[in-house]
Amino acid sequence: MDKRTFIKQATALGLSTLLPLEGMAHWIKQHENVSADVLAEDDKFWTGIRKGYRLKPDYINLENGYYCMQPQETLEHFIRHVREVNYQAAYYMRTVQQENKMKVIGRLAELAGSSVDEIRLTRNTTESLDTVINGIHWQAGDEAIVAEQDYGSIINMFKLMEKRYGIVLKTVSVPNHPTSDEEVVALYEGMISPKTRLLLVSHMVNITGQILPIRKISDMAHAKGVEVLVDGAHAFAHFQFKIPDLGCDYYGASLHKWLSTPLGAGLLYIKQGKAPGLWSLMADWNMKDDISHLAHTGTHPVHTDLAILNAIDYYKAIGPERKEKRLRYLQHYWTSKVRDMPHIILNTPEDPARSCAIANVGVKGMKPTILADTLLKKHGIYTVAIDGAGVQGCRITPNIYTTTQELDIFIKALSKLTV
Repeated sequence: MDKRTFIKQATALGLSTLLPLEGMAHWIKQHENVSADVLAEDDKFWTGIRKGYRLKPDYINLENGYYCMQPQETLEHFIRHVREVNYQAAYYMRTVQQENKMKVIGRLAELAGSSVDEIRLTRNTTESLDTVINGIHWQAGDEAIVAEQDYGSIINMFKLMEKRYGIVLKTVSVPNHPTSDEEVVALYEGMISPKTRLLLVSHMVNITGQILPIRKISDMAHAKGVEVLVDGAHAFAHFQFKIPDLGCDYYGASLHKWLSTPLGAGLLYIKQGKAPGLWSLMADWNMKDDISHLAHTGTHPVHTDLAILNAIDYYKAIGPERKEKRLRYLQHYWTSKVRDMPHIILNTPEDPARSCAIANVGVKGMKPTILADTLLKKHGIYTVAIDGAGVQGCRITPNIYTTTQELDIFIKALSKLTV
C-alpha cells in the first residue's frame, strides 16, 4: 500500500490524527540521544508514539495484558502480507513459506539470545507449554509442581496428565509480597521429592504481574534433578532478558502480547538436547529428531509469521530499554499514589525489581467484578477482574501509548471507590 492510498483510507476511517508511518522513525530519531531514564518520564515523547496507534475513544484501555494491539505500522504490514499471500496462494506456500519462517525464527532467536535450533513458532503460550507437558514420557507416580497462581488452562493440562498417566500434581501458593527471592525458591524446593520430574514456574504471574526469580529456581531444581518449564506469556518483549540466562529447560511465550504481533503467534524454546526426549503433539512430515518435530501444526495463517518480522522491527525501533523503563514508570506512577490509601489493596510487590507494567489493585469490601464494572461504567476505564488464588482485585496493564493523564483519571477513580 503506497502512502497516498494509506492516507486516503486513514481519513475515511477517522485516522487522520495518526502519525504517518515514516514520521514514526523520524520522531524516534529526534530523541535517540536522550537517555531511556529521561524518556521514561517524557510524556511528550510517548504522546508522539501514541499517534501511531488507533485507539478506541469509548474507554481508557488498562487491560493490555490479554493482547497488546498492533501499532498501525505493524497492522498495515500485516494487511499487506495477507493480500500478498492470498495473491500468490499455493505458489507462496510451496516455494518460500519455510524459508521465510526460518527468517522469523532467526530474528526471534536473536531477541531471545538463543540458537535457532532452540526456538520455534507456535500459536500461543498455551500451545507451547502444552507441547512440553504432553510430550514428556510420564510414568505413574511421577510428580509435577505448579502454583495456584499459574494460568488455569496450563494447570488443567497437568490434570489431564493425572487422568491419563497417573502422575501426581503438587501445588504451592506464591505470596503476593515475598520478603526475598529465597522465600520463593524455598516454596518450590519444599515440594520436591525424588519422584518430581517437572516444575512449572510463571516468569511473570499473570494475575498480579509479579516477576519470579527464575534463574534461582532453575538452579535449585536442577541440583535436585528436576526440569523447569517457564510460562513467559507476559514477559517476552515486556522487560529485557535472554532466555538461556534463566537456566530453564523449556520456555513458552505469546508474541501477540508484548511484542504486539497479530493474534495467534507464540514462541517455544527448548534447551539444546532436550527436544528428542519429547513426544510430538502432531506428527510432522519428516519427524526429525530435533525441535522441528514439536512445532508442526499443519497449514496455518503464514501472513502472521511475516508480520512478526515487522513487530520485531517496531520493538527495536522503540528500543527495548526505552519500552521497559516507560512501562515500569507508568506502573510506579499510579501504584505509588494509591498504595497508602486506607481502602486500597495492592496485590503486586512494591519492590520495582519484582514487577513491570502489570499490577493488581483491590478495594476493601468490594468484589473484583463490581470494581471492574464500576470502573468501566462510571469512569470509562476498562480492566479485568481477578478473584481467586489469593488475589482479589483488578489487573491493571497500561501500554506504551498510555498517558499519565489517563492514569490520573484512574487514580482519582480509585480514591473515590469506597464501600
